[in-house]
Amino acid sequence: MAKSLSLFHPPLKALARVVLALLPFRALANKKIFMGGSEQARRPLLVADQEDPHYHQSSNGGVDGNSTATGFLVFSTIVAATCSFTSGYCIGYSSPAEYGVLADLSLSMAEYSVFGSMLAVGGMIGALMCGKTADYFGHRTTMWIINVFFILGWLAIAFTKVSWLLDLGRLLQGIGIALTSYVEAFHVSYRFCLFFIPESPRWLLKNGRKKEFEGVLQRLRGKKADISPEAAEIKEYAEFIQLLSENKILDLFQKKYARPIIVAVGLMTLTQFSGLPGYTFYMTNIFVLAGVSSKAGYVTLAIVKILSTTMAIFLIDKFGRRTLLMVSAAGTCLGSLLTGFLFSLQDHHYWISSLALMGVSVYFVSFNLGISGIPWIIMSEIFPVNVKGSAGSLCNLIYWFSSWVVSYTFNFLLEWSSTGTFVIFAGVSAFGFLFTVMLVPETKGRSLEEIQASVTNVLH
Repeated sequence: MAKSLSLFHPPLKALARVVLALLPFRALANKKIFMGGSEQARRPLLVADQEDPHYHQSSNGGVDGNSTATGFLVFSTIVAATCSFTSGYCIGYSSPAEYGVLADLSLSMAEYSVFGSMLAVGGMIGALMCGKTADYFGHRTTMWIINVFFILGWLAIAFTKVSWLLDLGRLLQGIGIALTSYVEAFHVSYRFCLFFIPESPRWLLKNGRKKEFEGVLQRLRGKKADISPEAAEIKEYAEFIQLLSENKILDLFQKKYARPIIVAVGLMTLTQFSGLPGYTFYMTNIFVLAGVSSKAGYVTLAIVKILSTTMAIFLIDKFGRRTLLMVSAAGTCLGSLLTGFLFSLQDHHYWISSLALMGVSVYFVSFNLGISGIPWIIMSEIFPVNVKGSAGSLCNLIYWFSSWVVSYTFNFLLEWSSTGTFVIFAGVSAFGFLFTVMLVPETKGRSLEEIQASVTNVLH
């Protein structure tokens, strides 16, 4: 049985990457965890991390020898993967529901823009509280808290008769999504599964529950697995973390962190200002203006997203982060230009309906190839571990603030000029391409010294 289950180990790694790519808000990098991979991938690549000279780990992430992907681990991973459903529902439903909400509650476009953008406001609140919440309550309890936010949010939206309650429901959903992206929580309809999955072994050890830590780790790895090497490494890492002083966000604003902050903040801004919230929250509006059936548009878009996300899983390790980011930025620029050109033709009474789906499809294929997830990966690799939590909170906050700006202003921009709106998005993507070429290092397979030298040569 153990041998057969060990066959699941490579697919589980791929599944983890799918989850990372599908999550709309990738705050996974905020966690103070140590993961498998190359030594270079685990060390900070833009800041010399002199505080952890003795830190090391096995190449397989501490899972040595007899450890296999047990049935329980497979179950826990599958349950964790359902988090994308919750976030997807909360983000995506506002677009097809737009006209129904406007009619039922007699909302103005300005009021609906507030409703659409409240998700991002909740995200900013959740970004500030996610780390402390997970550290204090543990990931499993935090998942229950997340479900409370989602349930209350959906109930407020479902039974509302006034706009402020609608906005409150959207706000609660935003908080839930931000927390979800940190702890990899689950879709509300799978909340019963929380009874059967364990608390994080690292959290148990951190809180002094050593017996439970070993029991949970043994259960995850299998009864016959030798967990001694992995347990020893986790304990060593936990002791190392305790020796580090906990940094606050303000501690990031030092000269030694200037370069990684520029790179991380620039990529977080690119993720949103390239147009994602506008496309996502108001896709129905785009299809209607373009004269395309919303059902056909959404089916096509879903297929495109699945295929492009699957492609990204296999391409990221082959071509590297920086290359995919450049391709992604160039592609989103092209997609936005095609969409803008479509509306330009509409203004002159010419029409090519297939161009609408083509432009949107090019945008999302390109976005999912790189901009969707790679910024979070790079962010997790360029900061030392003692500031990674603070850096993650800062990046999360900027990510959500950028989302709020784009989602709130999108309808107003469309009223101003449909063509101009997407040309602006294309311009941001073009700037992101240049930003990546000039400032973003390739972190895959490179040593700290190589990254430092390349960034120094560019900035000086």
